[in-house]
Amino acid sequence: MSNDEQDKARKVLGDVLRKAREATDLTQQEVATKAGVHVNFYARVERGEENPSFEKLQSIMKVLGIKSLDLF
Repeated sequence: MSNDEQDKARKVLGDVLRKAREATDLTQQEVATKAGVHVNFYARVERGEENPSFEKLQSIMKVLGIKSLDLF
């Protein structure tokens, strides 16, 4: 996968997470705290600037009620 494709995938993931967070009326701080990650890290994930590990992504998805098949 090229760097451009990876950048696009991170942005799509971030958009999905942001929309799910907004739908649950949670702040970035609330999601980060419940998922056990730093709020700055979570904010970077939403902006598509960070590539979370599988474990961190699972924690975030659990807080937001997202099943893996719902991501894309």
